[in-house]
Amino acid sequence: MLEKILDQLAEKILGLDEASLTQILPQFKKKMDDFEPTREWEKAVIIFFLINAVRVKNTIFNENVAKGTKKKDKGDKDRPFKLIKS
Repeated sequence: MLEKILDQLAEKILGLDEASLTQILPQFKKKMDDFEPTREWEKAVIIFFLINAVRVKNTIFNENVAKGTKKKDKGDKDRPFKLIKS
């Protein structure tokens, strides 16, 4: 049940545009910095880190695409990355 909810949440978040998320990041950082013991403050913290999670995911993805990496073959334990095309 919990896994299904998190999977659905991740699917929705993956559909969001990073540029749009980055534009609203300062708004949630401000709310997070202005601590108040409220549910709204808690949600702002979660949203701030979700936006950053998308940014980190995209950075890792782009770095690996630029390197030409793909999923590691099981028999390729001594070489962490395999050159696809040069």
